[in-house]
Amino acid sequence: MIDLQTLLVFFPAALLLALSPGPDNLFVLAESAQHGRSAGLAVTFGLCTGLVGHTLAVAFGLAAIVKASAVAFTVLKSAGALYLLYLARQAWRAGAEIGESKTPLLSGGELYQRGIVMNLTNPKVSLFFLAFLPQFADPRRGSMTTQFLELGALFILATLIVFGGLSMVAGGVGERFRRSPAALRLVNRAAAAVFVALALRLASVER
Repeated sequence: MIDLQTLLVFFPAALLLALSPGPDNLFVLAESAQHGRSAGLAVTFGLCTGLVGHTLAVAFGLAAIVKASAVAFTVLKSAGALYLLYLARQAWRAGAEIGESKTPLLSGGELYQRGIVMNLTNPKVSLFFLAFLPQFADPRRGSMTTQFLELGALFILATLIVFGGLSMVAGGVGERFRRSPAALRLVNRAAAAVFVALALRLASVER
C-alpha cells in the first residue's frame, strides 16, 4: 500500500510529467483541434488504456524484456511510426477534401483505438515506467507488484486529468477554426504535420 508521504510526492510529479511536452499530449492536442472535445476525450481514454498495458508490463516484468531485446524494441517503435504516418495521410487528405463531404466522421470507438495504438506502440513509455515507478516503491511496504499497480493507477489518473483539460481547451479553439472551410483545411494539415513529426521522433528513438 502506498503511504501518504509517497502519494504527496508522486502525484504532483505525475501531473507535471503529463503537462510536459511529449508525443501523447501533442497527439491529444492535434486530435482535439481537428475533431473536437469529445474526440480528444476519446483519444485520452485510449491513451490511458494504453498506460494500463505499460503498468502491467512493468508490474509483471514484460518491460524488462523490451528493454533487453533490440528486436522487440525496434518492432514496436517501427509499428508506432508507421501508424502515425498513416494518421498523417488521413489528416492531410481530410484537409484537401473540405466542402466535398468526403471526410469521414470518426466514431468515439475509432478515436479510442487510436489512443491505445499510439500509446502501446511507443516502447519508451514502458521504459519510462520501468525507470520511474520503482523510485516510489519500497519492498518494506509489501508486494512490489501491488505497489507498481497502485503507482501506475495514480499516474493514469494524473494523465486523465491533464489530457482531459487539454482536450477541452484545444477542442474549443478548434471549434472556431472548424466553422471556416479554409481554417479547417489548415487545422487538418497542421495535425498531419504533427503526426509526421511524432513519427520521425519515434523512429529516431534509441534504447
